[in-house]
Amino acid sequence: MKKIALLFSMLFILAVSSQLKAQDYKSAIGLRLGYPFGVTFKHFLNETSAIDLFAGTRYSGFTFGGNYEIHKALPDVAGLKWYIGGGALITFYDYQGYGSSNFGIDGVIGLDYTFADAPFNLSLDFQPTFLFGEDYYGGFEIFGGVSARYILK
Repeated sequence: MKKIALLFSMLFILAVSSQLKAQDYKSAIGLRLGYPFGVTFKHFLNETSAIDLFAGTRYSGFTFGGNYEIHKALPDVAGLKWYIGGGALITFYDYQGYGSSNFGIDGVIGLDYTFADAPFNLSLDFQPTFLFGEDYYGGFEIFGGVSARYILK
């Protein structure tokens, strides 16, 4: 229920501010709420291609990784882009004295919104992921989250 409320809140914000002219950005850093919960850094290589790096906690451990993303503008809403891409991640965890690590590959699809008159950016994404692991943490999982970033000048 909280995820649905968050999604509708983000869509409401986007709808209210759709008449504003958004600023483009090259790099941004901020917090990621979801899996993993942590920090995110996005850097555009050109107008449509970006690298999104993330690190944070997951279960009883730590995850870090990155995705290559292709961004496309949504012409009806200034500042809103959708994106698709993929990447890799690695997880480390320790549960009741048992430690392990997994390597994973993931896809990503999401929305990226840049505010017009403020140096902030919001992203909402969905990440289907396959983890190659030696235990019960391996296999197909679905990650995702909301990122709030400060745009670096």
